[in-house]
Amino acid sequence: MKKVLSIVTMGLFFCWLGVMTVCAQDALPTVKIDTGDTAWVLISSAMVLLMTPALAFFYGGMVRKKNMLSILMQCFIIMAVLSLQWVLFGYSLSFAPGKGFWGGFSWAGLHGVGLEPYTDYAATIPHQAFMIFQAMFAIITPALIIGAFAERMKFSSFIVFTVLWATFVYDPLCHWVWGMGGWLRSMGALDFAGGTVVHINAGIAALVTAFVIGKRKNLETNTPAPHNLPFIVLGAGLLWFGWFGFNAGSALGANGLAVNAFVVTNTAAAAAGLSWALLEWLRNGKPTMFGVASGAVAGLVAITPAAGFVSVIPAIVIGLLVSVFCFTAVSIMKPKFGYDDSLDAFGVHCVGGIWGALATGLFASKAVNPAGANGLFFGNPQQFLIQLVAVLISVLYASVATFIIYKIVDTVMGVRVSEKDELIGLDLTQHRERAYTVLE
Repeated sequence: MKKVLSIVTMGLFFCWLGVMTVCAQDALPTVKIDTGDTAWVLISSAMVLLMTPALAFFYGGMVRKKNMLSILMQCFIIMAVLSLQWVLFGYSLSFAPGKGFWGGFSWAGLHGVGLEPYTDYAATIPHQAFMIFQAMFAIITPALIIGAFAERMKFSSFIVFTVLWATFVYDPLCHWVWGMGGWLRSMGALDFAGGTVVHINAGIAALVTAFVIGKRKNLETNTPAPHNLPFIVLGAGLLWFGWFGFNAGSALGANGLAVNAFVVTNTAAAAAGLSWALLEWLRNGKPTMFGVASGAVAGLVAITPAAGFVSVIPAIVIGLLVSVFCFTAVSIMKPKFGYDDSLDAFGVHCVGGIWGALATGLFASKAVNPAGANGLFFGNPQQFLIQLVAVLISVLYASVATFIIYKIVDTVMGVRVSEKDELIGLDLTQHRERAYTVLE
């Protein structure tokens, strides 16, 4: 009898175990996380994060040595502040589903943003992997604006301005273009990795800020030269490296689309660097290292919205022409209109971003990305018009919102440093440190 009871008990136990196993299998998500895709997105996130310190050296080399440390500090504090803003509410405002001004607060504090895939955005990676990848875009975008007001903004005002700008300019525009329910996305606007969301957005904000903050003191009589060209080259090289994560990472997987984005990104940067050198050679008689670095960055900017939609020959065209547009903006347009966009954030990022967004409407091909659309040269002129509307909306909204935010901050706490502080330099007056302990 005891043997019978033992056998029955053991049988019931194995039956229960089998049922639990089947139930557990039924409870597994229908979409399996791909470790290769996840690894690529995490690596790309790290590469994009590196772009902000790279930008610090790129911009820092352009300013006078008494302001070098202030540029580094501004970029690094953005990494700290925006990382927190993003996980607390920035990601929710940008990407939580919704058809309003932004996504709302349903994902605030990463509530509901777990380790399972969120198939509307990325079917093969954890939701948090997508979130942290997007965080790096939110960090570097306001850092680009630094180039417009370098050497003359109070650090305290800079922090407040940056948080407000990220919340009320970047997050809504990000939602409109990339978020579920975003109206520019629903309209069919294409922006693979941030032509409108990042570059046009930050570039036009830079122009507005340059106008309202005013020129640096004594600029007409003492135009400052870049104090450290090797830092500029170092920053540009690291930006080029990080941009592969920026663009190829936006495929959100280790796949053919990522390969295409990687190849066209490198190609456009190379074409733009070469064409800028040729333009300088023809106009000034000599090509410069600064020019080649600027051209390469302009090429990277222009290919960003198109990287997942165009093939290699259009990428060469995009790169060759962006240097013409940006060189004109920097060398002719800026002196003519007299604004002090100190480090050419508008001339490179906004102008290059506009060309890249419009070029996407010309050269996009569903043969490259079936999830995209054909452009004008592939039989769909409507796509070019959609891209044009998206550009105009981005420029209009970002410029008006930036002006309002600047005026609010300036009224409450003042934005510009005193003339004496500007003369001494922001390294000492804002941070009581020097970038260099040995002075010439």
